[in-house]
Amino acid sequence: MVALLVGVVFLAFTVFSVLPLPFGLDWWPQVVFVLKGAVPVFALFIGLIAIFIGVADIKDKIEAKKEEEEEAKEEAKEVSAEAKKD
Repeated sequence: MVALLVGVVFLAFTVFSVLPLPFGLDWWPQVVFVLKGAVPVFALFIGLIAIFIGVADIKDKIEAKKEEEEEAKEEAKEVSAEAKKD
């Protein structure tokens, strides 16, 4: 309930702050200025995070492939050991 109330208060302040002067604070030009500067930085961070996730995914796939090869070798050894017993 508190989170809902805080959300409503922040939403109301946001609307009030960007409304023209007779009704609000008229901060819209400053908001646009900040967004223009923040979008490239935000895009940079998203790009870096995507690269890190991609590299981690490639490493995981290589590791999974190695584990599958090791399991296949172990199964082959077990089968050959069983064949020698018979």
